[in-house]
Parts: sequence; structure tokens; C-alpha cells
Amino acid sequence: MKNKALLEVNSLHVSAGEKEILHGVDLTVGRDETHVLMGPNGTGKSTLGYAVTGNPVYTVTSGSIVFDGEDITALPVNERAKRGIFLSFQNPLEVPGVTLSAFIRSALEQKTGDRLRLWDFKKCLRETMRLLSMDESYAERDLNVGFSGGEKKKAEILQMLMLEPKLAILDETDSGLDVDAVRTVSEGVRLFRERTHGSLLIITHSTRILEALHVDAAHVMENGVIVKNGGAELVEAINEKGFGSLKTE
Repeated sequence: MKNKALLEVNSLHVSAGEKEILHGVDLTVGRDETHVLMGPNGTGKSTLGYAVTGNPVYTVTSGSIVFDGEDITALPVNERAKRGIFLSFQNPLEVPGVTLSAFIRSALEQKTGDRLRLWDFKKCLRETMRLLSMDESYAERDLNVGFSGGEKKKAEILQMLMLEPKLAILDETDSGLDVDAVRTVSEGVRLFRERTHGSLLIITHSTRILEALHVDAAHVMENGVIVKNGGAELVEAINEKGFGSLKTE
């Protein structure tokens, strides 16, 4: 089952307002795989993540998104989340009035359709926070309000570990973090793969977050299309030579 497709993006065209950003993207992510999407700023990498998760700001004008064998192109964002798609935001939003703990518990109940026993939930939450070196007091603070950049990113990884999605899309999760925070976040991502065997699509400029991971495939996006596909060696080539050396033949 490892190589059976979990996510299939087929000739995807996506617009925001009057502007087309993606011009026919093709991408397949198999089950139990880690994929890396790289490319210069402004090429549409984040747009692809938003389109897969169903952000209503972005409109699919043609093409399709198939997840776990189902065409989800027209599904709203909440239905995609229930099916097991998770997006870690590049700039997580602050949500006053909703604690981190309540947010995760509500998301879990939406996903499973069951009420969770509070004691069991809090025990699991505490254990997971320890893995990420997060102060337990953050669980009862308003979501991302007053969090440092590193704590916001850790909170995103905490949500991923608790929700155990089939596919996690990490959008520049390592950006703006110091070395220690990157190491902690990277360990959380590694634990996600080890514990759930969920698939990853990591959108990044840096490869620091990849150091503890086995990369199955790498892709380079330029001007709204994927121009190069390869394995871990493609990431290494970009590190050594930059994107300019990878022009398609």
C-alpha cells in the first residue's frame, strides 16, 4: 500500500480574485511518504497548500484534487479536515477567547464524531506537549495570543500530533525559528511520521527541518507550475547550487 496514491493533484489551475496563480499543477503523494516542495518566493507553493485544504480565498478554475480515492475539489474546508487533511500555517492566526486546549479538543471531536473524556484528553495533551518541550500552561492560554514565533509553530505541530491526519501540509513551519526551536519542531514532525505513518508535504526554503526525516520525493515549483521532480538528491542539489541550476531541459 505504500505507493498507492493518497493525494492526486491533476492539472490544477487556481486563482485568487482575477489573478491566476497556479497554471496546471500535477502532484501525487503516496501513502506513508514524505514529499518536499521547494522554489523561490511567490511561485505558488503556499497557494497549492491552501487549494488542497479548501481555503475559500482560492478558486479552482480547472483540474481536480483527489484525496484517498475521493474527488474533493468542491468540498468545503471542514469536510476536508474531517477526511484527514491538515495544514500548518506559515503565520498562525491569533484566536482570542479560545484556548489551545479547547481548540484541539473541538477539532478532535469534529474529526471523530465522538465526545472525548476530558481527563483522557488532557493526559494525552500533556504528554504530547512534553515531547515538544512546551510549557503546559500554554494549553489554557488563548490560541497563539502572546505566543512567540517558536511557540506558535510548536502549537501547530502539537495540533498535528494530536489530530493524527492522513496528510499534513507544513507551510514554512521552520521559518523564523532559532536552531533549538527548529530541532524541537523537526523532532515533532519525525514523531508524527513514526507514530502515525501519515504522509507529509513540506513546503520550505530551508532543509533544516528535513534533517531527521527520510525524504521520498522532492519537487520544485516556479511560476505556478512544478518544473522538476526527484528524490532526496534534488534537495541536496538545491542546497549546493540553488534553484537557478535546475532549469528544465
